[in-house]
Amino acid sequence: MAFDIEMIKSVYAGMGARIDAARKVTNKPLTLTEKILYAHLFGGQATQAFTRGESYVDFAPDRVAMQDATAQMALLQFMQAGKNKTAVPSTVHCDHLILAKIGAEKDLEVANDTNREVYDFLASVSNKYGIGFWKPGAGIIHQVVLENYAFPGGMMIGTDSHTPNAGGLGMVAIGVGGADAVDVMAGMPWELKFPKLIGVKLTGRLSGWASAKDVILKVAGILTVKGGTGCIVEYFGDGADNISCTGKGTICNMGAEIGATTSLFAYGNKMREYLVATEREDIANEADKIKHHLRGDEEVYLNPGKYYDQLIEINLSELEPHVNGPYTPDAAWPISKFADTVKEKGWPQKLEVGLIGSCTNSSYEDLTRAASIVKQANEMGLKVKSEFTITPGSEQVRYTAQRDGLLDTFEEVGGVVLANACGPCIGQWARHNENPEKKNSIITSFNRNFSKRNDGNPNTHSFVASPELVTALVFAGDLGFNPVTDTLTNDQGQEVKFEEPKGIELPPQGFDVKDAGYQAPAADGSQVEVVVSPTSDRLQLLEPFTPWHGGDLLGLRLLLKAKGKCTTDHISMAGPWLKYRGHLDNISNNMFIGAVNAFNDSTNNIKNFESGKYEPVPATARAYKAADIGTIVVGDENYGEGSSREHAAMEPRHLGVKVVLVKSFARIHETNLKKQGVLALTFANPSDYDKVQEADMIDVIGLSQMKPGQQISIVLNHEDGSKDEILTHHTYNEGQIEWFKAGSALNMIKEATN
Repeated sequence: MAFDIEMIKSVYAGMGARIDAARKVTNKPLTLTEKILYAHLFGGQATQAFTRGESYVDFAPDRVAMQDATAQMALLQFMQAGKNKTAVPSTVHCDHLILAKIGAEKDLEVANDTNREVYDFLASVSNKYGIGFWKPGAGIIHQVVLENYAFPGGMMIGTDSHTPNAGGLGMVAIGVGGADAVDVMAGMPWELKFPKLIGVKLTGRLSGWASAKDVILKVAGILTVKGGTGCIVEYFGDGADNISCTGKGTICNMGAEIGATTSLFAYGNKMREYLVATEREDIANEADKIKHHLRGDEEVYLNPGKYYDQLIEINLSELEPHVNGPYTPDAAWPISKFADTVKEKGWPQKLEVGLIGSCTNSSYEDLTRAASIVKQANEMGLKVKSEFTITPGSEQVRYTAQRDGLLDTFEEVGGVVLANACGPCIGQWARHNENPEKKNSIITSFNRNFSKRNDGNPNTHSFVASPELVTALVFAGDLGFNPVTDTLTNDQGQEVKFEEPKGIELPPQGFDVKDAGYQAPAADGSQVEVVVSPTSDRLQLLEPFTPWHGGDLLGLRLLLKAKGKCTTDHISMAGPWLKYRGHLDNISNNMFIGAVNAFNDSTNNIKNFESGKYEPVPATARAYKAADIGTIVVGDENYGEGSSREHAAMEPRHLGVKVVLVKSFARIHETNLKKQGVLALTFANPSDYDKVQEADMIDVIGLSQMKPGQQISIVLNHEDGSKDEILTHHTYNEGQIEWFKAGSALNMIKEATN
């Protein structure tokens, strides 16, 4: 039986009336996205129509999911909220802290030892507050959620940017920061600007080397890393219905790379089959009863251009396999053009490592498609020419794949099966690289390929493709190889060619697992004690941030003017820094160390006007904080792109940053800054970015009259005595302005609870 079946039945029982009310107030047919959003209004049935891209709306998500790296800060905040138990079903998943080094068994053993304090903390907090706990090795959060918790028509939030993976099961699943999760777990409304809608009509049918991964790689190339910002992407059409449930999950998962709020598919036979296969036929039966509510209205599909803000059409029958990268996931290259592009750009053609798995592509179907290539290679006498790693998505997938001989197939050619965890995808990888100074290439079936993300090395060119394409390239050891058209020479000197991959959507013998890794919470957690040692370097109880003093912010020192792409990885790196995700002061020592200083084109090297020297960013920020000097950070387009990690907002707040002023924000990061009491502003005129000088002292004026939609003035006081006054925009509504005044959203929750 499914988890929380009674909750799901309750959601379904009220869905019809809520959708009818929404259709009445909007006076039009509804998309699937609109049905789900209007069915989850915090206040009940809709009494007004909301304007896409403008209206702030309070929602009531059905559940919350947290991964171990972000759960630490989320739960440290929840402990301050004064609640005895979470208001909605919530889970913690231990998938981020396992370092991929040797292989699954040994790496998991080491992780359990080195992270024991953190795991014990998360387990005890979960036990106390009624939160389901998935132990290390149980699997990657998004695969586990798809297998156990996602349900068509539901709404959830998760403290990871790839939470939209659950859209593969027809769920509006949105990545958020920990403070948002605290709101929902505390029983409060969760606020979101009503999203715009991008419709993607899929026709035809995937075949040959083309896979679900290639759909989102193609879409990323069309929309770019910011094209989906403020939007939900809804896939529909006959082509969409024919894609497997886990394939749909892959597409929705990587929608985070276009900045989309989330992505989703309508309920259909593929979802039903997956629910039944994962022992949730009870959900499928309930969904069947209201399946007309779990798809958009027919008028929408007949005339989609009228109901979506943007429409994209892709014929799956004509879709080529793609390789995206390097350094950004939206640089999309059809495989037929990739080899020439590699040569033209001068990228290292030799392939050092191929990695398959991650939360994006680690399903049973993914493994079978890749394994079919390995089996062909064995039969044709080919040997791997690159290192090869495999990451199963969950213990259920791993156990089933082991039973069916898939893992043996990989290991027979020298593949290393890693733990059921994020590993190399988030930089948790002890890579074997003899010369880090040498430019090199790797290819993965992951989702992100920012500079240094996988292995901390700026010389690594990281590319993204489907698991089967990655696997084929491992046997070539050469990015110039196109398995669709090219041949390879085997150990007998014969020219051989791969046939198209063959995958199995669901295991013929069914899924199986000995120990899925789930630990249920205590029925009554009131007696459970959560202990955090005051001398710990991994965990630190939080102190409330200071409320706004009520006046203008005068004499701010420019801390950093970031040049170009500044993702949350640049602001707060992962990899070895994951160790400190529960200790705000310690992890703040990585603040902005990856961001490029616009004044010298170097990283972690800024002018400290207290010492007069160029010093690391965290040390400089601490010097200003000690001198009681507030600071401001200036950034470029799509600032805060990438992970949902709220540490990228909490660290600047902790080290004295009062304002972040940029050309444009990524959605999650802007919200995270607001939640933590940082003033998030955008240039009214983006070219004013060029007016900001290294030695500026900066004033933010008129804050006492701050209102929604009203511009805020900033004065740049230059070192030569001249000044520039510029205008900025903000997106704060009345409630969010109160967060700023209170010092953080959490301060308001505590005040309301007390």
